[in-house]
Amino acid sequence: MEDEKLPLTEHLSDLRNRIVISLIALFITFAIAFNYSEYLFKAVMFPLKYSLDFSVKNMYVHFVPQEKLQGMKLIFLAPAEAFWMNMKVAFVAGFIFSLPVIFHQLWKFISPGLLVKEKKYVFPFILSATGLFILGASFCFFIVLPFAMGFLLTYKVGDFLIPMLSVGQYVDFCLKFILAFGVVFELPIVIIFLTKLGVVTPKTLAKNRKYAVLIAFILAAFLTPTPDAFNQTLMAVPIILLYEIGIWISPLFVKKEAKTEGN
Repeated sequence: MEDEKLPLTEHLSDLRNRIVISLIALFITFAIAFNYSEYLFKAVMFPLKYSLDFSVKNMYVHFVPQEKLQGMKLIFLAPAEAFWMNMKVAFVAGFIFSLPVIFHQLWKFISPGLLVKEKKYVFPFILSATGLFILGASFCFFIVLPFAMGFLLTYKVGDFLIPMLSVGQYVDFCLKFILAFGVVFELPIVIIFLTKLGVVTPKTLAKNRKYAVLIAFILAAFLTPTPDAFNQTLMAVPIILLYEIGIWISPLFVKKEAKTEGN
């Protein structure tokens, strides 16, 4: 009985060690980010002050100041609110900076169940998982949030309505969607792992493409900060594209047993 329990004990001990190392990395990056929290906080103000402007005719894309929001300042309603918002911004920045370590520890945890030739993909996994998260967070920060702020804070605002945001409301709003987009952009990695485990197959994914499109728009309706169809499409389209990328890549990771049965 002890021999049967020992692998589980070692597995749990290894999981604890991976979590501890990840938390240490997160604490270090958080401490570094907190020293620059003032600059990070100014950067978080970017979606509030600028919007993306593009012209198909003139073929240019650049950011322009949102005139109605340029003079807007955030307020805080509690003595410690501004301090805790700096802490939150630094924590999220530290989390993003520590992602390579976190993904490396995740790989180390699952690597005992992989074949020898599969273990060599550790660096592609870390680079792709980290890159996809940063890509999703950047897409939200530079494209979705500026559109959302421009829509929500200027919609039918006149002499009787003046937007006044507290720092807590604004920061929570931005960070929530930045993290949500980062997680959503990990979809290809999730599909690859599910394919590797034999939970899904490329044929099943392709066959259920229409349901994936529907789910993408439903998910976008819940996650996007504005009720308009344009911003929801901005999130749904990347999800659909990521799903297609997952279908395209997943055949490379199909379990050998499944391939044998198919033959």
